[in-house]
Amino acid sequence: MRRQDFAYELPAELIAQSPLAERAASRLLVLDAASGACVDAQVRALPQLLRPGDLLVLNDTRVLPARLFGHKPSGGRVEIFLERSLGGTQALVQLSASKPVRVGLEIATAGGAVEVIGRAADLWHVRLPGAADEFFERWGSTPLPPYIHRPPAAADRERYQSIFAREPGAVAAPTASLHFDAALLQALTARGVKQTFVTLHVGAGTFQPVRTHDLAAHTMHAERVTVSAAACAAIAVARAAGGRVVAVGTTVVRALESAARAGAGDLAPWSGETRLFITPGFRFQVSDALLTNFHLPESTLLMLVCAFAGQEAVLGAYAHAVRARYRFFSYGDAMLLTRAQP
Repeated sequence: MRRQDFAYELPAELIAQSPLAERAASRLLVLDAASGACVDAQVRALPQLLRPGDLLVLNDTRVLPARLFGHKPSGGRVEIFLERSLGGTQALVQLSASKPVRVGLEIATAGGAVEVIGRAADLWHVRLPGAADEFFERWGSTPLPPYIHRPPAAADRERYQSIFAREPGAVAAPTASLHFDAALLQALTARGVKQTFVTLHVGAGTFQPVRTHDLAAHTMHAERVTVSAAACAAIAVARAAGGRVVAVGTTVVRALESAARAGAGDLAPWSGETRLFITPGFRFQVSDALLTNFHLPESTLLMLVCAFAGQEAVLGAYAHAVRARYRFFSYGDAMLLTRAQP
């Protein structure tokens, strides 16, 4: 399977640069995987599109303000982008500078000196002036994705975060979650749609392109996952009553399927790192439906969605979305997909 099989044409003006005034005001493209039929709707119609007894599984990760700028002793500018905390004052980061970075470099920032102490593949091991999460919370800025061509605004601190975010550790938002506000969650509860949570801390690698033409040669970035006993129990109860498991975002799908694979097919509580790369032909064991945003061409996220609902159906739906002028990517509109039968 080739990377180019997941290409599509997207006019640049359809890439959403800012969120809508209301979270649930986004459009929603409903795709029936069996027929390939598309229906235009709105996110706030989700309670009518789901059934009593369905279970929403949401990602409760909290995005850290992971981007920080500093200077070398020479005056050269350096961008520091947090990948993950290693505990205490140490962290793995991406470093971008006009000239090569070296071990031993001290980067001056508004919060103090950041010392480069090692290399870890394409990341750098650094020592910070304080505990990593607290340091970036105080001195960092909202890590808007590279396709949003504006500096972060004060409002992004709240809007590039779900309303149920509670476990700090992500450096990018699980964007399907951004569509939910309190009124929508209340309407879903009134409809009889229950909710449970998993945690997948989205890493900066989510924006890294697939660089190999052959997908079998691609190495997936690692992300930290926790699937709790409470989430597993909620899924078991919903299934026993005939309800569907509705994953909110590709991160939830990866978390649930990773936990199921760790349990040799049986979903059980699990915590660890996942490098699960889902492409067409993958046999899903947990999720029955998926709510997700529109994803970049040739991205691992688009490949997952094609695996879930069928490559032809999904790319056809994307072509419909382009014609209908949907808004794309993190601050854009959403899709609701049923799982294709294997």
